[in-house]
Amino acid sequence: MTPRAADRTRYDRATAALDAPLAIVDLEAFDANADDLVRRAAGKPIRVASKSVRCRALLERVLGREGFAGLMSFTLAESLWLARSGFEDVLLAYPSADRGGYAELAADPKLAAAVTVMVDDPAQLELIDRARDGGREEIRVCLELDTSLRMLGGLVRIGALRSPLREPAQLAELARSVARRPGFRLVGLMAYEGHVAGVGDAVAGHPLRSSAVRLMQSAARRELASRRAAVVRAVRAVAPELEFVNGGGTGSVQHTAAEEAVTEIAAGSGLYVPRLFDNYTSFTGRPAALFAMPVVRRPGVGVVTVLGGGYPASGAAGADRLPVPYLPEGLRYDPQEGPGEVQTPLLGSPADDLLIGDKVWFRHAKAGELCERFTALQLIQGDRVSATVPTYRGEGHTFL
Repeated sequence: MTPRAADRTRYDRATAALDAPLAIVDLEAFDANADDLVRRAAGKPIRVASKSVRCRALLERVLGREGFAGLMSFTLAESLWLARSGFEDVLLAYPSADRGGYAELAADPKLAAAVTVMVDDPAQLELIDRARDGGREEIRVCLELDTSLRMLGGLVRIGALRSPLREPAQLAELARSVARRPGFRLVGLMAYEGHVAGVGDAVAGHPLRSSAVRLMQSAARRELASRRAAVVRAVRAVAPELEFVNGGGTGSVQHTAAEEAVTEIAAGSGLYVPRLFDNYTSFTGRPAALFAMPVVRRPGVGVVTVLGGGYPASGAAGADRLPVPYLPEGLRYDPQEGPGEVQTPLLGSPADDLLIGDKVWFRHAKAGELCERFTALQLIQGDRVSATVPTYRGEGHTFL
């Protein structure tokens, strides 16, 4: 029996009394992935990206492990909810225009002490001030650095379109704007190198593309390490009590941790290891989060149909954004239909061994987005369900 087949046996046995659709997290794989992130971070604390987990119980579990400290959230409403739930260090990774949220933040000393907001433009500071509605609490601020790689005099740009702040002088000037403005305190810097941390460099069947990605990422790491260090020096000259410099992502943990200027690493997807994180030379994780759909039809030889399954991931549309049939091994989509909103036909010889009501297990392309489809996660230990815990959706929250 292959390891994957053994996993299927465990998951089927653990959930035998539960009807699909359902979603699971294999705690042994989850914890092993957490240990691997800590090993690669080499002593620097890991701030957990909440959007890649979207389950409070699992956020609490990983933050209870040595090597993890703090959360990186994705909306201001989520940040406030997490802070009210007892999480004491929440970095909002994206600028917000949530005026009601800012009014709450500025009026509550507990929230203001726990939440740090992201800024890359003086206009964002102005928006926050207009939203205070009389609240006088000091707002903790983090600046974001553009990490993109630019070549040929700027004609070629590789990296996410995020912050407009690129050069040390630009970051230092915004740092001075924060320092001059009453009611704000600059506490951090963030630089997310998504073109390194979030792009696989060993894509099966594409050796030339993989080599090109590795060359790009090597150049990007060298350029960013030099520029990030210069930015940190420039900002610390304005704000010498800067608390943290955040960088990295699951795919670049060990590289970013090696930079002296970086004080903490961001990661989250590496806990679940969705399918987009299969194609890396820097690490190999264990798939920990899966969902199961029930077989509801047997249209013919070598074909079964499962209920639902059309859960595409965000990003540029393409086959790599689709979930993949994972267990039993050997199933594939019908190219004329793909994964459907209500039903999904699956082809392959394993279909002939599946009966009505049997489960087919899938992996999502991305991590936390799976939790937008399910209200609960079944936590698997060995061949049993040890707990059922709500996702954000199960607690009544869909923040985006």
